[in-house]
Amino acid sequence: MVDTYKAPLEDMRFVLHELLDLDRLTEIEAFEGTTPDLIDQILEEAAKFAEEVVAPLNQVGDQQGVRLENGVVRMPDGFVECYRKYVDAGWAAVCGDTNYGGQGLPWTLSIALSEIWQSANMSLANAWMLTQGAVEAIQAHGTPAQKEAFLPKLISGEWSGTMNLTEPNAGSDVGALRTKAVAENGAWRITGTKIFITHGDQDMSENVVHLVLARTPNAPQGTRGISLFVVPKILVNSEGELEQRNDLRVVSLEHKLGHMASPTAVMSYGDNEGAIGYLLGDENQGMACMFTMMNNARLNVAVQGLAVAERAYQRAVQWARERIQGNDISGQSTDKVAIIRHPDVRRMLMDMRSQVEAIRALCYSVAEALDLANGHPDEAIREQSRGYLDLVTPIAKAWSTDQGFEIASIGIQVHGGMGYIEETGAAQYLRDARITMIYEGTNGIQALDLIRRKLPREIAATEKLFEEMQETLRHLTKHSDPFLVATGQQFGPAIAALEKATEWMRGTISTNLAAAASGATQYCRMFGFIMGGWLLAKSALRATAATADEQIPSSTSATKNQIARFFAEQHLGPAAALLGPITNAGSTVMTFQEENF
Repeated sequence: MVDTYKAPLEDMRFVLHELLDLDRLTEIEAFEGTTPDLIDQILEEAAKFAEEVVAPLNQVGDQQGVRLENGVVRMPDGFVECYRKYVDAGWAAVCGDTNYGGQGLPWTLSIALSEIWQSANMSLANAWMLTQGAVEAIQAHGTPAQKEAFLPKLISGEWSGTMNLTEPNAGSDVGALRTKAVAENGAWRITGTKIFITHGDQDMSENVVHLVLARTPNAPQGTRGISLFVVPKILVNSEGELEQRNDLRVVSLEHKLGHMASPTAVMSYGDNEGAIGYLLGDENQGMACMFTMMNNARLNVAVQGLAVAERAYQRAVQWARERIQGNDISGQSTDKVAIIRHPDVRRMLMDMRSQVEAIRALCYSVAEALDLANGHPDEAIREQSRGYLDLVTPIAKAWSTDQGFEIASIGIQVHGGMGYIEETGAAQYLRDARITMIYEGTNGIQALDLIRRKLPREIAATEKLFEEMQETLRHLTKHSDPFLVATGQQFGPAIAALEKATEWMRGTISTNLAAAASGATQYCRMFGFIMGGWLLAKSALRATAATADEQIPSSTSATKNQIARFFAEQHLGPAAALLGPITNAGSTVMTFQEENF
């Protein structure tokens, strides 16, 4: 069976055009021309490119992997050609600053495109995702000269970018890093070792621009003494032209569970005289600068959770339609039937579909907030959007990737024994999904970020979000459609539980941080499911209204209503039940004696 990918354009368009408020985006001067017709045209072209060029290389890359030959990283068959077609078609430049050759389109569209690329081929799309983050960091913190030297080629995709944080002794504890930077003739000499560097090198782009965290002489200890440096693989002159090779190399490539076609490198800087780097931003402000790139990456990793879930769902549906096994339990036929006729298989497929749609709505809503926060002319809208963005980003990253892995696992279950066999392709999605829960800040770190930083800081944003949820609930309970009323019956207790959990978290953080931290992951999980249910409920209401206005067919609103109700009935009750585990975990987690583990 051929493992194919079809971009879910209908569902994507629904979120963009019906759930989100694109009219507010066009109120931003830079996005005035971003009409619904233009968005649809771009999505259609991206879908065609992904389906015909990018997706067919997914299994090829998984089977062949990458290799290191005489210090050069070689990509699987077809990857170099695909990368060049992507660059030549202008896809890399969609969101780039028009001053440096970009097309200046919204992040909301970029995230939709990212879903397509990541679903088609996550290993390859990793390179594009990290380059986008490097562009954001240099644009936000670079000098005019640095921007002129690096942004045009990074935005075009001719050069790629990476993020260099982790070291053998410094993982999540970034402040423990030992890489050094010493000033020399207006630049810096970088020496040290970095690990887990995604796309640390490859043979697709002309140059690789590394963003490297390092410590300068006499810098304060911990994260306060970290600076960020631009360290190109090949040095660049004042005209932006490539010169000699920099003093850096790939030591080895990691052997991993998944992402076989995404080279994860051990990088050595300064084996000889030291790699030449350029300070990005102010000295000792490296973490603040890097967070520009990391926040970008966290949203994109959330989209990876969505993308792998969508691909796993499509694969499972295809298998369920074609696999003939067992009798029709309804008794309507005596013949053997496709397994999609079996109730439990349909339940699994429905679960996959409903969660995918919830994750998509969440990720796209964060992207919309990013655009509005950065550019809307109304200060009140900017501030409100900034609060939503800040609060919801860790939830989106953690919940989307947690459920992306779970959905990939359900996909294997739909396949039965054949799901455990590599030839069907289902196992690859599970393997590829697992890292998304770890990199760009583990999901446990996202949960801690939510309770320690975001809840105390974004009180207004949290209360505004709860008000909007309550408003949606009122519309559900008053509606004439029994499906929507049934959804509201599940949604009400869930909101109440989330509000109670939030109140408990706020009161406990300052008095017993360990107890709050013990329940943080479950709180983040609760928040994710209830936000997912809320956005699906809004989708159902919008679809019903649009059908009444004859803007969309009745079949679409029926589908959205059923999905919202299924999700509410299957997930909101268990999410609300997490209130006990959230508030009680600390009484056992931190009192259990270490020697008893």
